[in-house]
Amino acid sequence: MKQIILDISIPADRFEALYSGTVKDVQAVSREGLRVRFPGEILKRYVDHRGVHGTFRIEFDESNKFKAITKIV
Repeated sequence: MKQIILDISIPADRFEALYSGTVKDVQAVSREGLRVRFPGEILKRYVDHRGVHGTFRIEFDESNKFKAITKIV
């Protein structure tokens, strides 16, 4: 299974657009320098009053379909 490591910092006011459905995807650059896009809804369980902040591992299958997300730090 493929995985990428991302450092994510989305302030609460920006994440509100994801929560409301106005914006559906998050774009980020992995630590390896790969530009990735994924559904913002996978981050919802990590939202607090400041937004979403931390280092995450996202796992994909061979077809690049999302499988799991884990907050590392």
